[in-house]
Amino acid sequence: MHKIIKVGMADLNIAKAPDILTTLGLGSCVGIALYDNRAAIIGLAHIMLPSSKQIKNNENKAKFADTAIELLVEDMCKAGSLRSRIVAKIAGGAQMFSFGSNSDIMKIGERNTIATKEVLKELNIPLLAEDTGGNYGRTIEVYPGTGKLLVKTIGYGIKEI
Repeated sequence: MHKIIKVGMADLNIAKAPDILTTLGLGSCVGIALYDNRAAIIGLAHIMLPSSKQIKNNENKAKFADTAIELLVEDMCKAGSLRSRIVAKIAGGAQMFSFGSNSDIMKIGERNTIATKEVLKELNIPLLAEDTGGNYGRTIEVYPGTGKLLVKTIGYGIKEI
């Protein structure tokens, strides 16, 4: 029997098969799913912002792309993953509201997605699939052993990446 473990906003967690990780309501936030199929270990972070370096109140490492991914990798390795086997899938990074100006400050979803990809590249973690952008929210579920990522959306159905 598997447990469904919820990961909140600005939170992260890992799980081993057969448990499932899920996070709800990804708008401009990005859900970063890491997995090691051989060890059947998954990790999920629900990041809100691209970088901890621009914010004074940055104690919560799970809140930022630059610190959450590194922490997730560390936790997975402590649980038995090999860093060299970890791969990633991401979802979210939507532009939930339209703004009159084209200010980059308002493009938080896009900035979160770009920052996530940059950190994955720096850590040599292959990005196998993504479902990002658009203007709608997502809920995701990650399955250990297969690395399946289910993306559920209102109005756009359910898809697997």
